[in-house]
Amino acid sequence: MNQPKRILVIRLSAIGDIVLTTPILRWLKMKYPKSEIEYLTKPEHQPLLRHNPHISRIHQLGSFNSNLELPFDLVIDLQNNHLSRSHTPRVVREVYRYQKENWKKFLLVWVKWNFYREILPVPERYKKSVEVLQLPDDGRGCEIVLTSDEIKTAQEMISSTTNQKILAVCYGAKHFTKRYPPEKYAAFLSQFNPIDWKVILLGSETDSINGKLIREGVISNGFPAESLIDFSGKLSLRETAALLSLSHHVLTGDTGLMHIATAFQKDCTVIFGSSVKEFGFLPYRSPFNLIENPSLTCRPCSHIGRASCPKGHFKCMNDLELDFKLIN
Repeated sequence: MNQPKRILVIRLSAIGDIVLTTPILRWLKMKYPKSEIEYLTKPEHQPLLRHNPHISRIHQLGSFNSNLELPFDLVIDLQNNHLSRSHTPRVVREVYRYQKENWKKFLLVWVKWNFYREILPVPERYKKSVEVLQLPDDGRGCEIVLTSDEIKTAQEMISSTTNQKILAVCYGAKHFTKRYPPEKYAAFLSQFNPIDWKVILLGSETDSINGKLIREGVISNGFPAESLIDFSGKLSLRETAALLSLSHHVLTGDTGLMHIATAFQKDCTVIFGSSVKEFGFLPYRSPFNLIENPSLTCRPCSHIGRASCPKGHFKCMNDLELDFKLIN
């Protein structure tokens, strides 16, 4: 198509999915440098896009009126559900929607038939949904733009010694089957030398019970309290991102914070329980080690996670042992 004047990208949720849209924003700007790129999302996710140089305006769900006669030339709906479709402007020349291929997920989860002929990362699936636009690919991954003040504040919060490296532990997840057990985290973290490492725990307020269990377990094993900081439920999304940007290594489950870490090209040790790489959510163009149990025939039991293990044994997490050498 000709150079569009206004482009609207729609992705309403969630944290990781929003971060995974950032490459396509950059590729769109490379293809159409004179276009105004606007973004529609939920208010709680707007901070992830703040200061992004490729976005001209961020619209928040609830204040954006799709019935307004807004002359968008191009809409790219990367959510493709009832809510996103209902917020597609009426006056628009072209609309492209993300094709999720949910039938492949269904068959892999429920029948264990794998029709994924290639493991295509989600940003490249987004790109494929608009392949007619022939967007360029600069070979780079996700991005989040922080200010110097945000980074300085994060440095003050950590207050590590010169020799200490920062290990960020993103232990939380919305669904139980994506969470590595807190007692196993505690046993693993107790192996670290506090002279060399400072450990920071990152999670939401709802994760904080497990954060407390991890902290108590590590300290009871002799790890000094001053070398372990539990930030669970105490930080904004951008404060969390700033701390991740300062980390030397990130230990994480399949969670939105993992994708935030990859936006800063952080080395990650990634723990997959019920998750599998076929769904496309491995760290994108960022270094990582994957810890999983590929021999279990019950994986995946869900494409998003479950509130409990349907088999009752939770072997996908309980049988996993973390390797200290992967982090060192």
